[in-house]
Amino acid sequence: MKCNHLTLPSAQSMQIIKSISSLRETVRHWRVSGETIAFVPTMGNLHDGHLCLVNNAKKSADRVVVSIFVNPTQFSPGEDFGAYPRTPENDTAKLEMAGVDGLFMPSVEAVYPEGSSTFVEVPGISDVLCGKFRPGHFRGVATVVCKLFNMVQPDVALFGEKDWQQLTVIRRMTEDLNMPVQIIGVPTVREPSGLAMSSRNAYMSAEETRQAAIIYQSLLSAESALQAGNRDYTAIEQTQTEKLSGEGFRVDYFAIRRANDLSEPASDERNFVILVAAKLGRARLIDNIRLNL
Repeated sequence: MKCNHLTLPSAQSMQIIKSISSLRETVRHWRVSGETIAFVPTMGNLHDGHLCLVNNAKKSADRVVVSIFVNPTQFSPGEDFGAYPRTPENDTAKLEMAGVDGLFMPSVEAVYPEGSSTFVEVPGISDVLCGKFRPGHFRGVATVVCKLFNMVQPDVALFGEKDWQQLTVIRRMTEDLNMPVQIIGVPTVREPSGLAMSSRNAYMSAEETRQAAIIYQSLLSAESALQAGNRDYTAIEQTQTEKLSGEGFRVDYFAIRRANDLSEPASDERNFVILVAAKLGRARLIDNIRLNL
């Protein structure tokens, strides 16, 4: 997907908000004026995929809040929390140019006060695929998104479809907890090679970046097999896993699932999502394609 994200800056400069109390006062002021609020949560190191979310948010509500918060609870021991790329000055400039109204940059201590012991879990869909390889990851995601929703109190929230499992978890959590937030999924933004844009792409060398485009090609191959009527899901998954492994990827999974709940598809399934997670060098890459037949 290409996204024409460049927009004129808003007449009022972007507010940079650090505390929850200041955020709530800002939101209260907007609400008193009858304005609606769209929210885009991020972990920073922003790329065109994030700015596409912002562009869609501007079309969805009167005001746009973007958060930048590298959430420690969604990183398992030994993962890249400490090394996760942080570029706050560049991010701030990009968001101001995009016309964002409020940039929320809370501290870890604000989001998780001393003694915090409450977590949000979405069983089932959190335990498969990436959840299997990253235990506790989606508990951390659901918890921080729930907290941010309580802080921002948005009317709509936008998430990229690149992490389809995350989007599915958040949709289920929002529905199950009766949250008055509309969840909008925005199609994946890709490089010309087909590589899905990701903050973790910064870990790769130029050669690895070229090689990583094979992931999208593998997804397209599986899509073509399904379109041709092949319903031997296991064989398709194995073929593409072997293909990626032969190209130097360390494959966590290549899976064909039902799009709405990530369960194993029946032979007459028509609404698919094809998902992959694979490591290349320092980067763990995820991607997916949805297919309706």
